[in-house]
Amino acid sequence: MTTFTLNTVAHPKHYSGKVECIDCIESAVANLNGFEGFLAGNVIKYVFRFKRKNGKEDLLKAEWYLSKLMEVQEDNEQEDNENE
Repeated sequence: MTTFTLNTVAHPKHYSGKVECIDCIESAVANLNGFEGFLAGNVIKYVFRFKRKNGKEDLLKAEWYLSKLMEVQEDNEQEDNENE
């Protein structure tokens, strides 16, 4: 693997900054289950990069993942209430 490819994969410009996006995601989803973690991670990813990559399109993607996460959360709460 070339250095160019490695750098564009491991440290793409649209994720550059004081804090690595992957570190934020790892910290934020540490206590979430698999699917919730996936959804929350994508929300963070798209918000993190929107100014450097796809602008409004990334915000719309973040909104979609957030809506799905909220739907999953509501379903989980409803299941918890039914089991009480």
